[in-house]
Amino acid sequence: MNKPDFIKSKFTVFMGDMFGGVNAAVIALPQALAFGVATGLGAGAGIWGAIILCFVSGLIGSKVPMIAGITGPVAIVIASVMHSLNNDISSVIFIIAAAGVIQFLIAFTKIPDIVKYIPYPVISGFMNGVGAIIIIMQLNPLFGLKPFSNTIESLKNLFMTLHFANTDALILGFLTLLIVFFTPKFINKIVPAQIIALVICTIISVKLGFNVDKIAEISASFPGVVLPKTALHNFIAYFHYSIMLAIVLSSETLLTGLVANSITKQATPPKRLLIPQGIGNILCSFTGSLPGAAATMRTVAALKTGASTKGAALISAVVLLLCLSVFSGFVAEIPLPVLAGILIKIGYDIIDFKLLKVIKHAPKDDLYVLAVVFLLTVFYNLIVAVGAGIVLAAILYAKRLADRTTIVQKEISDADIQNMEKNIETSFKHKIRVVHISGQFFFGSATQLVSHFDEMLGTKFLILVYDSEAALDISAIFAFEDIVVRLNAQHIKLLLVIRNEEIRSQLAKHDIISMVGDNHIFYNEMDAIDYAKVRLQRRLNRSKDVLN
Repeated sequence: MNKPDFIKSKFTVFMGDMFGGVNAAVIALPQALAFGVATGLGAGAGIWGAIILCFVSGLIGSKVPMIAGITGPVAIVIASVMHSLNNDISSVIFIIAAAGVIQFLIAFTKIPDIVKYIPYPVISGFMNGVGAIIIIMQLNPLFGLKPFSNTIESLKNLFMTLHFANTDALILGFLTLLIVFFTPKFINKIVPAQIIALVICTIISVKLGFNVDKIAEISASFPGVVLPKTALHNFIAYFHYSIMLAIVLSSETLLTGLVANSITKQATPPKRLLIPQGIGNILCSFTGSLPGAAATMRTVAALKTGASTKGAALISAVVLLLCLSVFSGFVAEIPLPVLAGILIKIGYDIIDFKLLKVIKHAPKDDLYVLAVVFLLTVFYNLIVAVGAGIVLAAILYAKRLADRTTIVQKEISDADIQNMEKNIETSFKHKIRVVHISGQFFFGSATQLVSHFDEMLGTKFLILVYDSEAALDISAIFAFEDIVVRLNAQHIKLLLVIRNEEIRSQLAKHDIISMVGDNHIFYNEMDAIDYAKVRLQRRLNRSKDVLN
């Protein structure tokens, strides 16, 4: 590459990171303020936590930009800890510091690899629960009242909340909801609706002199150093809180990493994700700021806007710092009902509507797991919910296998068929490939199997033979969808060989058959091979005709 092209390439990367970092910061600002207030540590703790975490990610993080900060699940954990400890901030700071250390240590173990094996209904139930908690807990602030400490109290006192509602708060809150829910998409792509609501509603509140609670005070100066108490008693008494927070912080970061990897087609080792987040959260505790994780929404926004390196995280931190310095006076005037409206929209966005749309077709076992995780998350404890969901999913899966052991007979391909497949791949120079999925295709194997379809250079037709008679769970169905999308992106024609009518029916209900094409579904492997050979020969003949 000559010098002008090199400079042009570097400039393109820089501009992509610039736009991506700014876009992520604009999304992060209202969320950091809102979550900071919701946890009880204050708006300043939320925005300084985002600044510190983005700065650390930009300095020592992975190459792929990870835009970090306080997120919904983390905010719920911090808020519940604050309530349990009667707003003892010094103890909460110790818990945050210990969680950062645990997160750092987890990076050097095999624990992060477990995340990919968490069943989809568990993740969905957890995220739906977190979304519901955020919405329920913000009902009182939306009506201009003090929030209750838990979801049960909030629901029990809902009628009292309606009776004592502040009219000014109601006006601002519902105006915020109208803006964040109904701003046209083309405007939202330019300026996030949350920022529009923040600015418009704050100006209305100030100009009309509305009688509502506000952020009131936020410091633009760097927060002072706060050293957590390190007594052995604190470590023993609060260790379970630290573990719970570290698990949530790490899980969110790893899941965001998986999403970023699927967009960038780059594999980032879990260690490169968790180490900077652990260090960043330790620094957050030293400044009394809120901890956080790599946030999926902000990271995706940065990537979609053109960000390609960790420089975007640095730029995001700088933009947040400039906003805090220049607009601290305006930020102090932001009404709390406006932040409540923004949080309700965030809670709504967290809810997994992808699964809810197909829930009527989901196996009953998946629905049991989702329901248990959701209810435990909303009304009891986040970590207990996830643990219970994983255990229940494993038990139900073991039961399904045990029930089928005596009646399922698995067909075994003979040597002639294996040799025939090898000959086809060799003679057609791997333009036609045959892949068998043998055994149970379920949540544990789905993620690993999908990764095998990332790169199949030179292949024109992939014949995927599903040998198992076992029905698919939701994770496997979504994995099938992912396989189709990946192969289409590589211009590879997928031919499915499925003998089981129940599995065909499942794929049809979830529109996988229509994505692949009815004429690309076969009962017999030889029919699929003959079809691929004929179609490939036609392509070769057309190419020869063009050359002649």
